[in-house]
Amino acid sequence: MRVKSLYAFATLGSMSTCTHAFSTSIPSNKIAFYSGLDTKLYSDAAPSDVDSENIMNPLMQVAMNAERDELKTKLLKLCASYDRGFGASPKSRKEVEEIIKQLGEMNPTPVDAARGIDGESGMDMEDVPLKGAWRMIWTTALDVLNLAASPVASPGAIYQVIDPPIATNIIDFIPRFQSLLPTGFPSSLVRAEVKTRASLRRNNSNRVGLNFEAVKLYPVEVLGMKSDIVPPFNLNLPKIKIEDLPGVDPNNAPGFFDVVYLDGDMLIIKQNAPGGYFVSIKVDNYDP
Repeated sequence: MRVKSLYAFATLGSMSTCTHAFSTSIPSNKIAFYSGLDTKLYSDAAPSDVDSENIMNPLMQVAMNAERDELKTKLLKLCASYDRGFGASPKSRKEVEEIIKQLGEMNPTPVDAARGIDGESGMDMEDVPLKGAWRMIWTTALDVLNLAASPVASPGAIYQVIDPPIATNIIDFIPRFQSLLPTGFPSSLVRAEVKTRASLRRNNSNRVGLNFEAVKLYPVEVLGMKSDIVPPFNLNLPKIKIEDLPGVDPNNAPGFFDVVYLDGDMLIIKQNAPGGYFVSIKVDNYDP
């Protein structure tokens, strides 16, 4: 009995290892195949007291992980090819949105992605799923895409830094004239930071409410020189919780995003107004 059990699980482990090692692409219709595998496959190897459902689950998980990884790879290639959405064609946008839809259906964090985002739950901040620095690699949001139309500066790196309960949107701007200069010419960079306070929305555990608090604009460097002597421009906004205003539905008040997909290295969100998707990857820092 013990030998048969070891043989069954060794066989299963071998199959899982090989599948992962070669990053086998398994279409979604194959997952149904795995879930319907005939238990007779193991009848001669496994004892009768082994739960066949527990044997199948690892196979299904391997298939799901492989398909997710393949979709993420396709998404990353499209993001790189079309300049984060700034240079996207209608066809490429449609392709990306189809991948986002498929990833959303396989979201490993389908609920409670926003837990701890308000910083008041008493949980360890390191256990907050959204905590960290996220660099944008794709967007369909017009308020961000329109930044590329500026004749003065072009958008550089764009981040969302979440340190509950504060979520800060960061945009680096590069002067247009810099693209006309030799690559070795001293560079200039201006950074904008928009500070928001995050909150939970009780009817949706994957929704994050945002209340704008402050805007900061400052030069990081000018012609290769640090610009610490130039004071930043700061604008503090009235601290108003829109969801608490009379006549406002607290669950659908303006200023929120929904988490469509979240794992250890990728975040996909959809903002309410003016709408649009954001695809971001987790990074170690957001230094200019």
